[in-house]
Amino acid sequence: MPHIISRFCAAFAAASLLTVSAVQAGEADYAFELVETVYSVSDNAVLTLRLTDLRSQQPVEGAIIFATRVDMEPDGMAMMASQITALPVETPGEYRFATDLSMEGNWQISVAAKVQGEAETVQARIVIEVQE
Repeated sequence: MPHIISRFCAAFAAASLLTVSAVQAGEADYAFELVETVYSVSDNAVLTLRLTDLRSQQPVEGAIIFATRVDMEPDGMAMMASQITALPVETPGEYRFATDLSMEGNWQISVAAKVQGEAETVQARIVIEVQE
């Protein structure tokens, strides 16, 4: 009898773990993308990122953006970085940032966010083409 109870408990625990993992999403269930990927050299560029839940294809509102960086790492100049400032949200699921894209080349925006109810951090590194 104890052997049957232990098998039942093990089966119940395994089923519970499957249910929990199916309900919780992970970082791979979300994606950041730039609304525009080509910009002109500007000391007041506005970058707009869209955060999407890939399972539903719906925009994700209310994410907490806590790490952002803009630099020229794709062109081998990671030390060439610009300040980045969050701007007010105008469209649900879109997050806007003001920055200085001071020279032509490939820039990269790095961003990390927490989505309400999710344990994992959503992160992205997106290349921006800056032209004269």
